[in-house]
Amino acid sequence: MNTKMSATLRSVKPDGDSLIVYPSDFPIKIMGRNANGFAETIAALVREHAPDFDPATMELRPSSGGNYLSCTCTIRATSRVQLDALYQALSSHPMVAVVL
Repeated sequence: MNTKMSATLRSVKPDGDSLIVYPSDFPIKIMGRNANGFAETIAALVREHAPDFDPATMELRPSSGGNYLSCTCTIRATSRVQLDALYQALSSHPMVAVVL
């Protein structure tokens, strides 16, 4: 059983069109253990799918106990296919616990 949670981009209108208008600035929150290299790994994964993403704009927030780290990356989404591929890559990475 997969214990990872991930947001899905299955919100569609009855006619099958996406509710998101492209291109659009789209925030993605990624959470995982606060380990060395976590933020850098996330930035690299995001840049694979959104080459214009600037890692300097990533917002980092540790959990109250400091065991987890939340990274919010706002990308310029160009298509649903791009977002689906990015969510899949992030949610399947072993360092990632949750993608929203």
